[in-house]
Amino acid sequence: MGGCFSKPKPVELKIEVVLPEKERSKEELSASGKGSPRAYQGNGTARHFHTEERLPAPHPYPGPQDCVEAAVCHVKDLENGQMREVELGWGKVLLVKDNGEFHALGHKCPHYGAPLVKGVLSRGRVRCPWHGACFNISTGDLEDFPGLDSLHKFQVKIEKEKVYVRASKQALQLQRRTKVMAKCISPSAGHSGSTNVLIVGAGAAGLVCAETLRQEGFSDRIVLCTLDRHLPYDRPKLSKSLDAQPEQLALRPKEFFRAYGIEVLTEAQVVTVDVRNKKVVFKDGFKLEYSKLLLAPGSSPKTLSCKGKEVENVFTIRTPEDANRVVRLARGRNAIVIGAGFLGMEVAAYLTEKAHSVSVVELEETPFRRFLGERVGRALMKMFENNGVKFYMQTEVLELRAQEGKLKEVVLKSSKVIRADVCVVGIGAVPATGFLRQSGIGLDSRGFIPVNKMMQTNVPGVFAAGDAVTFPLAWRNNRKVNIPHWQMAHAQGRVAAQNMLAQEAEISTVPYLWTAMFGKSLRYAGYGEGFDDVIIQGDLEELKFVAFYTKGDEVIAVASMNYDPIVSKVAEVLGSGRAIRKREVETGDMSWLTGKGS
Repeated sequence: MGGCFSKPKPVELKIEVVLPEKERSKEELSASGKGSPRAYQGNGTARHFHTEERLPAPHPYPGPQDCVEAAVCHVKDLENGQMREVELGWGKVLLVKDNGEFHALGHKCPHYGAPLVKGVLSRGRVRCPWHGACFNISTGDLEDFPGLDSLHKFQVKIEKEKVYVRASKQALQLQRRTKVMAKCISPSAGHSGSTNVLIVGAGAAGLVCAETLRQEGFSDRIVLCTLDRHLPYDRPKLSKSLDAQPEQLALRPKEFFRAYGIEVLTEAQVVTVDVRNKKVVFKDGFKLEYSKLLLAPGSSPKTLSCKGKEVENVFTIRTPEDANRVVRLARGRNAIVIGAGFLGMEVAAYLTEKAHSVSVVELEETPFRRFLGERVGRALMKMFENNGVKFYMQTEVLELRAQEGKLKEVVLKSSKVIRADVCVVGIGAVPATGFLRQSGIGLDSRGFIPVNKMMQTNVPGVFAAGDAVTFPLAWRNNRKVNIPHWQMAHAQGRVAAQNMLAQEAEISTVPYLWTAMFGKSLRYAGYGEGFDDVIIQGDLEELKFVAFYTKGDEVIAVASMNYDPIVSKVAEVLGSGRAIRKREVETGDMSWLTGKGS
């Protein structure tokens, strides 16, 4: 097991591509991108991978019987910078005209199925209108997150002033493409416990790191270990869809990990990291050596410290089992949510149709106040109240009272007593980095792991990513920040992998997040901590608005509801390096969005 991480020569790679089977149900019904998890043809075990018969790669231009080709428009039908969704056979294609050239791509974002025609075309890529993922229009490759898959790119030709597109029928059906990946060709060392890349944590950062290594041609051993009992899954969905089962939430099917030689150790708790000997020790005594290490342990939810905290039916939402139990216990009963942040409010919204009553307790004056400001928070609070949610603001829990060991009442410091059969606690989280305290890997006073732009810690060969890190945010003057967003974890995982391979990549993505409540989506881009003013365009009462968060003369974040694709447009402008001035958004004139960088 060598420690060399330079990119292997192509002749040594033995790359094999695995063809996904047809999706088992419509994309809209999926859990991780609203599409069903796909099955992959794969052989081998978790420890040793064989190269037996596999199907050929899906190709955008196979034989005539597998293809559909048609004229989709006249060359003059599209101006430069325009996109159009066009019919092709029984499928659809996104047609893009940029700098006089036509490009044809998959028309749905592989993440959650958003129509890309409603997105933003800028700098040679299209940005998803819902969650900000970016795809290169020349290749279809995913260039910014969230999500794991890229778009198919289809053949375009111009004849007699007509635009023709040729596509594989299968690619039209799938609407997503997994990048070509190397296979694991170095034999597992069995129980000796040696490895090449060890990834602690199997959230978005850990999975993207593993996939990026394989996409970049790395063919040695990769071990992903997680405290969870499940393979990597879409954790942000837990609080939005508490009924979801683990298999619906899976980001990749188990066949995928077998096919690409990514070993996953579940229910595996790391207790010690020995950086001198490049070794980690697990709770059960098992030891693993590494050449490169990624720390992506995520965070641990804060718990209540009040009297009666040990009573039954009080939950933090951390696993699918937690979420499922909450729904089961809340059906027709009284539910209470402590904390009016994203997790708490998502849970409250979901439970309104299931529980007899839903109450929210919060220390602040309005929900989301620190994040979205007073006015937006109040508008969202009204939406919840209109859906039957009762709020108890500017107070906290004094005591949990039980009957036969199970929660029965919640006593507040305001002396109010609320009937409650099930309680969900969403009062924040702390980095899950206690196991690193004696390791020599640097932690700040709050327990976060500081990294540089390359996701490198203070120890050579040890990288960190995800909710547990602080990193320099490029477009906020490299201010060291912690941004526990799903999308940011993806980006950091990729940068860490690239730098394990000495590619000198730097983190530069614009933070992007979203939430969904009562069928309405709130989107947010930027980093608004410390904002001193909020400029709102649109109608807060109607929940059709865009809010610009400013600090001094500069816009530092934006949030919107029913105003797509404004947040993606702003993210694209910020990503281009152009500052947005407060005066530009005060007028209500949005023409600046079509200027530089957009």
